[in-house]
Order: sequence, then structure tokens, then C-alpha cells
Amino acid sequence: MRATVMYGAGDVRIETVPDARLIEPPDSLAAVAHSGICGSDLWPYKTMEHSETGRRMGHEFIGIVEAVGADVRTVKVGDVVVAPFLYSDGTCVFCREGLHTSCLHGGRYGSDGVDGGQGEAVRVPQADGTLVVLPDGVDDALMPSLLTLSDVMATGYHAALAARVGPGKTTAVVGDGTVGLCGVIAARHLGAEQIIILGGHPDRIALAKEFGATDVVSERSDEAIQRVHELTDAFGVHSVLECVGLEQSTRTALSIVRPGGAVGRVGLPQEASIPEAVRTFLDNVTIASGPAPARAYLKKLLPDVLEGTIEPGRVFDRVVRLDDVPDGYRAMNERDAIKVLIEL
Repeated sequence: MRATVMYGAGDVRIETVPDARLIEPPDSLAAVAHSGICGSDLWPYKTMEHSETGRRMGHEFIGIVEAVGADVRTVKVGDVVVAPFLYSDGTCVFCREGLHTSCLHGGRYGSDGVDGGQGEAVRVPQADGTLVVLPDGVDDALMPSLLTLSDVMATGYHAALAARVGPGKTTAVVGDGTVGLCGVIAARHLGAEQIIILGGHPDRIALAKEFGATDVVSERSDEAIQRVHELTDAFGVHSVLECVGLEQSTRTALSIVRPGGAVGRVGLPQEASIPEAVRTFLDNVTIASGPAPARAYLKKLLPDVLEGTIEPGRVFDRVVRLDDVPDGYRAMNERDAIKVLIEL
């Protein structure tokens, strides 16, 4: 079969790899119908050292089940399924608490002999605890939005919950990437009264406004902090969604939260320490962070997509075939595309 392999920074290739196949009894085999290039895929695209063997890429996909292992009970051949960005058994102590990202028997796609999602097929370990079966006859037009539930929409929602977004509250979203845009959707969905988007790309800002952002701050660093305080009568915001992970974005997030407020950090941290530690401590600021347990949110958000209440699939602004995936990486890295959808 053919799949996406990254060999180093800027070096993405479509290659023939061993066919995906069942190995363990809890496995399923899915033919990939839709996949996505994630913003997190751009980190190795920018920084990965050269590898002779390469790295299989992709962790967001919708597929059609072609085979199931002997222990699989909830998924059958022919089902159309959404796969969260990590696989999990659904039964361990952490999965039962809704923390599938800490599953005792879970893992990630593209490593340890597991296929990546940017290819023709994937072996999905722990199929019963991982895959969510879509209803029969789902409109193809909804597939982009359903695909976002595998990662970016779930992550934006996770940030909003961690930041304790709620009716009547002021909210700021730091970062206008796909997770930030989905964070705007989540904040609106959870009833935020004021939603400030911090970002500087006109196409993304336009989409954020359509999703529900009420104010835009295009300044950076100290100027951005000052502008947010001007928009909130110098109090700062109740809830901040930090969706980038860089030192500057984290400092900005922690500098604009009001006393007693909360910050939800879902951008992968690029620094070991947290800035503004003393001030946020003295101001009783709650700081929550971590990868989104997408499997826990999938069934909750699925009806909202099916009913058209939310349309996160609008973050996809370019569609490519598998052969064009390397160009899709280039386009996202150069900000020529917000998010790339792969159709197989």
C-alpha cells in the first residue's frame, strides 16, 4: 500500500510500504477515506533530523472497516468509523475516568508497528475502545467536520473546558491555527459572552469572526496584553485558551487572565518552565493543560456536527489526493493553507 513517510525536515514522500494487516485479536483494519494534515505534523516538518528509515505520518482519519480481529465486538466490516488521534482500550482505570490519553494499553499512530493515518489503510489496535461508528447514510458534506472530531475540534473543546468557559464569561483564544479556530467554536458553543481572538492572519481571523469571535487582537507580546486589558476594562478575561505552546504565547495567555480566572493550555509546550508563575499564583489563577482525550469527546460532539450546530470542517481550505500530500505540508508550513484535507 502507499503511505506518507517523513525522512527529515521538509522531506515528505509518498512511498510503498507493507500492507496494513491484523496482528492482535483486538485489532481492526480500516481503509482510509479521509485524512488530515495536523498543525502538530509541522513540528517535525520544521525540525526533524534526517532518518534513514523515515517516520510514518498522520493521526486524523475516517475509514471503512475491512476486517476485524477475533476479540472485536462493537465494530464490524463495512462500518464507517472516526478514529481519535490516539488509540485506547476504553476499559482501563484512566479510560473509565474519561482520560483516554493516559490509557494503560494505548498508543499513537505511526510508531511501534502501527500505521500512520496518512496512507491507504491503518491497523487500529484496541478497536472497540478506539473507533466511533458513524450512523448509516451520513452526508458526505459532513465528513470534513466529522474528521475534526478526531483531533482539532476535540482539542479546542478540551481547551475551553480546561479554561472553564461558560455563559456570560469573557474568553480569549491565543492562536489562530485550526485548534484556536475550533476553540472559538467551543467557546461560542459553551456560551461565552465575549470571545477575543489573538492572531494576525486575515483569512483565519475572518473565519474566527464567522465562528463567533467578537473582538480581534492582532498585536503581539506586550502590545497584545495591553489591548486585551483595554477590551476588558483592565480586568483581563475569565477564560484563556492557549493553543500554540510557544513561550511568547504562553506568557501572553497568563498575562491576560483575570484574578480567579483559568487558562487551558493545549499547545504542546516548547519550554520547560511556565512564565508569570508568581503573579498567577498570587491571583489564584487555575492553569490546566494536556492533550485532549478525543475519544471521550467524540460521542458528545458528534450530534452537534450531525445536526449542523457546529461546522468545524470549515477549517479545511485545501483538498489534496495522496500523491499531493507533500505539497499540502508545504502549503500549511508556508501559511498558504489553514488545514489540508486528504481524500483517498
